[in-house]
Amino acid sequence: MDTAEEADICRVCRSEGSQDKPLFHPCVCTGSIKFIHQECLLQWLKHSRKEYCELCKHRFAFTPIYSPDMPSRLPVQDIFAGLVTSIGTAIRYWFHYTLVAFAWLGVVPLTACRIYKCLFTGSVSSLLTLPLDMLSTQNLLADCLQGCFVVTCTLCAFISLVWLREQIVHGGAPQWLEQNQPPLVPNQQNGPAAANEVPAANAGVNAEAAAEAPAPADPAPDGLPPANPPEAGRDEAELDDEDEDDDGEEDEEEDDEEGREEDAADANNGGQEDLNWNALEWDRAAEELTWERMLGLDGSLVFLEHVFWVVSLNTLVILVFAFCPYHIGHFSVVGLGFEDYIKASHFDGLVTTILGYILLAGNLILFHAFASLVRFQRCRRLVGVFYIVVKVSLLVVMEIGLFPLICGWWLDICSLEMFDATLKDRKQSFDSAPGTTMFLHWLVGMVYVFYFASFILLLREVLRPGVLWFLRNLNDPDFNPVQEMIHLPIYRHLRRFILSVVVFGSIVLLMLWLPIRIIKLLFPNFLPYNVMLYSDAPVSELSLELLLLQVVLPALLEQGHTRQWLKRLVHAWTFTTGYMLDLHSYLLGDHEDDDEDDNPNNNPPDRHNNRFPGLGEGLHAAHQAILQQGGPIGFQAYHRPVDFSLKIVLLVVFMCVTLLLASLLCLTLPVFAGRWLMSFWMGSAMVHELYTAASGLYICWLSIRAATVVLSWMPQGRTIILVKVHEWSLMILKTLVVAVLLAGVIPLLLGLLFELVIVAPLRVQLDQTPLFYPWQDWALGVLHAKIIAAITLMGPQWWLKTVIEQVYANGIRNIDLHFIVRGLAAPVICVLLLSLSVPYTISIGITPLLGVTPEMQTLVERRIYPLLMMVVILLAVLFFQIRQFKRLYEHIKNDKYLVGQRLVNYERKNGRRMSTSSHSSPP
Repeated sequence: MDTAEEADICRVCRSEGSQDKPLFHPCVCTGSIKFIHQECLLQWLKHSRKEYCELCKHRFAFTPIYSPDMPSRLPVQDIFAGLVTSIGTAIRYWFHYTLVAFAWLGVVPLTACRIYKCLFTGSVSSLLTLPLDMLSTQNLLADCLQGCFVVTCTLCAFISLVWLREQIVHGGAPQWLEQNQPPLVPNQQNGPAAANEVPAANAGVNAEAAAEAPAPADPAPDGLPPANPPEAGRDEAELDDEDEDDDGEEDEEEDDEEGREEDAADANNGGQEDLNWNALEWDRAAEELTWERMLGLDGSLVFLEHVFWVVSLNTLVILVFAFCPYHIGHFSVVGLGFEDYIKASHFDGLVTTILGYILLAGNLILFHAFASLVRFQRCRRLVGVFYIVVKVSLLVVMEIGLFPLICGWWLDICSLEMFDATLKDRKQSFDSAPGTTMFLHWLVGMVYVFYFASFILLLREVLRPGVLWFLRNLNDPDFNPVQEMIHLPIYRHLRRFILSVVVFGSIVLLMLWLPIRIIKLLFPNFLPYNVMLYSDAPVSELSLELLLLQVVLPALLEQGHTRQWLKRLVHAWTFTTGYMLDLHSYLLGDHEDDDEDDNPNNNPPDRHNNRFPGLGEGLHAAHQAILQQGGPIGFQAYHRPVDFSLKIVLLVVFMCVTLLLASLLCLTLPVFAGRWLMSFWMGSAMVHELYTAASGLYICWLSIRAATVVLSWMPQGRTIILVKVHEWSLMILKTLVVAVLLAGVIPLLLGLLFELVIVAPLRVQLDQTPLFYPWQDWALGVLHAKIIAAITLMGPQWWLKTVIEQVYANGIRNIDLHFIVRGLAAPVICVLLLSLSVPYTISIGITPLLGVTPEMQTLVERRIYPLLMMVVILLAVLFFQIRQFKRLYEHIKNDKYLVGQRLVNYERKNGRRMSTSSHSSPP
């Protein structure tokens, strides 16, 4: 062996090669790390779980080594045996997964639905016939669908219950639940306790609850709003009441001490387990389950036990959370004689159940008071936990269900004149479809609440910290609405709910009802908006509305920098108003240098409002400590001008006028611009105002965008402006070409193909002529293209996904027209054109040459598109089966004749990469 060969060693074990352990060079690496033993590489691959070299990223290759007696072709009996084995395995899996689907999609929802119907039938005979009803085959599909909804509700209720338990455990239970006194009666003692009694875990929650309380009538001697809201978790009224009740509390402490001594004696007599008993400590599942094992997707039959437990859980939840409250409310309604009023709501079941929950909460309050009176601690705590569950459930329904519904109905009532509607029309629509009407109004209310909360978050980014102290900060990490529901008394939530309804309702009056009245006064012919839908087309105008909501508006919000513009506009308004009213310091704050100049000794001046009238010295000291430590709520000092209260009133008036003018502008300008634009195209024809508003909105956006861009270029000089105009003109031209291809031609072809393949064969008879509406087809094609693009991006890597990702990565500024046309637009358009033209050519050009009858000619023309689509699908399935058979063939051959694998060397010859084996060539 020469010197060169002696230098060849393994990169892992640093040993030389031998006859039984040769060295290989399987990757692009050279030098001392070029060679490696196959055994060392296999150990490294097993340890690193990678299939390529970490340095050169070249994938390692192995060539199979078969037994010398392997025939050139596998015998038929081997292929047949392997095929039978595979079919048997497939049948076994099919049977198992069918059983899983039957259990989870059939047995569970069907059982839940029929148990639900049995419980709410109200007759004893239904209980006796329940086993037979379970086996009935009537209304299987409808019962399964209804049962899926019931199962979803019960599982959500159970998960919410478990989550609420975690909130109570980690956030701390209310103090009245831990104390030996009946605190459920809604009085001032139900609120959070004094500062020295509030648990650390609840401090943030109570502070946030105080932050959103309304401002007191006389917050400070100098008229300033409080620098920090009343001390963590209490408003001033509560603090005053507690100062007044200090003497009474001292007397109660002696009674509490005697009660605690008696409780300790009872607990010692009752045993140690009574001391450690906790109603919230539920046993956890002993076994950690995965979704595959729980659902039965791992191939085992353990899921049958889980099916039984889910059915039992559904029955228990229906019985406890639906049956009992409903019948409590039902007996109360019957006893009070309110049945007719409840039925008139069209939601008698829901209203009766909510009324039952309210009565149940009242009974739990009485039970808790009685258990506290007789000092039955375990029962008292258990009843308290049940009360928390019922209370949180009612508050969630009130906050998420009732409040958006009220907002939605109020929005509809205040906008009736805008659509030339009346309350009688709304009543008729509600009587005809109460569920749909209520859902739509709830959805509108949720959208309104969401955008209002988003605007408040934007205001917090602009205004001085502390200006909006009376509103809850949703971005505060200490804000936890569930903890507030647990700890704060009911009257606090009711007060907050009423104030929210008043505020939101007033804003609707200011920004919707009043502008509509002004528009009807100034422009009598402008209203109402035309929002009538026409159904004479194969696809209604709802498709274009979906296009606007799913494509146009998201693109406008994402690409239009709308939030930044609105933030700058709010800042400009605040800046101007602040200097006009001398409220700049109050609205936007002062600089630190100005504060240091005004107060060189860093002493808290009186204008910072550090005292509250009527507070004790201890509470004042606690408030000072909160201010010095920063407190739970952000606050920044400000300067108080002369006539501060009057200027605050003027600020509110100016804000209302500004909101009114902004609403007038938003309700008129886009529609004016859109109608003007549509008049050049549609003439005097009536157009859906959704389209006019959308087109006008785009005109306004483009105008504002162009103005801001030009203003940003002005300081750079004329030459730079000309260069920028040339660059933007070229970019706009490229964007228009791409938009015509990707947003115009491709969606039109895709929508037309969908119309020919799916819509026309299903909706048009053979003796009728189909009518095509290009605009409707284009609108549907845009939605289909968006869905296809989303599915492609979520799917495996292939050429279309790679091209779409590259186009998204480049963006509009770096748009590559040549790449888009060559890599995306041209292939897709060619495929769509072939899909449209080939069937048409066959049906129109070739079929008449065969001498067929006119009826056969019409049949071919109308059915050739779905027929060719079925042929394509069958070819795809056949191709997939051929690939599967090849994989089965290789698997059979490897299973019977494969004896090993040999690593493949990497070599570079003639400027091209090629791989060879040191002992055998790759197959």
